[in-house]
Amino acid sequence: MRCPFCGNIDTQVKDSRPAEDHVAIRRRRFCPACGGRFTTYERVQLRDLVVIKANGRREDFDRDKLERSIRISMQKRPVEPERIDQMISGIVRRLESMGETDIPSKTIGEIVMESLARIDTVAYVRFASVYKNFQAADDFEDFVSELRPHVPAEE
Repeated sequence: MRCPFCGNIDTQVKDSRPAEDHVAIRRRRFCPACGGRFTTYERVQLRDLVVIKANGRREDFDRDKLERSIRISMQKRPVEPERIDQMISGIVRRLESMGETDIPSKTIGEIVMESLARIDTVAYVRFASVYKNFQAADDFEDFVSELRPHVPAEE
């Protein structure tokens, strides 16, 4: 692993331990050339995924992009970071185990929304507002009204 500080290619692993509920390995590294210390994460990747966008464009799946969008929707919500990491790892495992290498962005969005709905309703609505491209307050109102249980009117 190349040192991010000086570029030396001979770094040493000082400590390894499981991370993200045992789906990744966290390694503390040391560079003997400059004395820098840094952390790397190692994850199993079952297959290279390609995202098919709504306009037909294709791009490589980017776990970091998925993580950023989920973390934005979870900002200032009372959810532990470990729970978010587990959710992201679960989504990626689910995508990799679908058996397809080409995955429509719509499928990814639906899986993310399903996962967020189970963890935090506010984050779910935030993500949905971007995913479904809400344009006005009425869009929010319609979406939130679908979340509320329907109570029949009393006679």
